[in-house]
Amino acid sequence: MTEAIVHHPTDETLAAFASGTLDQARGLVVLMHLSLCAACSRKVGRFEAIGGELLEQAASVSMEPGALRNVLRLIEDNPSAPETRLNEPLDHYQLGPWRWVGPGVRQRSVSVPEVSNIKVFMLKAAPGTRLPHHRHDGYEWTCVLEGAFEHQFGRYGPGDFDEADETMEHKPTVCAGDPCVCIVALEGNIVLQSRLGRILQPLFRL
Repeated sequence: MTEAIVHHPTDETLAAFASGTLDQARGLVVLMHLSLCAACSRKVGRFEAIGGELLEQAASVSMEPGALRNVLRLIEDNPSAPETRLNEPLDHYQLGPWRWVGPGVRQRSVSVPEVSNIKVFMLKAAPGTRLPHHRHDGYEWTCVLEGAFEHQFGRYGPGDFDEADETMEHKPTVCAGDPCVCIVALEGNIVLQSRLGRILQPLFRL
């Protein structure tokens, strides 16, 4: 039986996605959630419809020369465009090889251009793996693709979305069963909280 998705992006996040105001890194993680969550996809559709109505009611303005050509090029180049939302979003990106980052943990890069200290990557962690107690000096948005992890804010299985920022600390543990595979958009750095973690911090890279 497929697990129910419990953790979703906030309405503010879904509205920002619908309006196209999210950066590409966070947009991709939201897109992965939408490809697994019909309820949030419908909600994004409603936000888009509201945006369309507002545009219909707005006063018309003249376009600059070449504006239509520029918009069509952006739609063609943007993998987050609506017509690709329910397909395989990662097909539009190059994935790096899996590499070791710690006991039981592998990481692979996702070819979203890094902007303003934001990076996108996938993590794979073996069942029972306890990730270090940590916080962030920016945001960390995560969508679970396979397996599950848990921390003090709950259990996160396939499709679940974890929206953390610099105010949160957590110590995820991978649940028994399958390896946990996630896609992550990370701004800034992970800051290890334990005494040993602070000693090893220079060696810890994500």
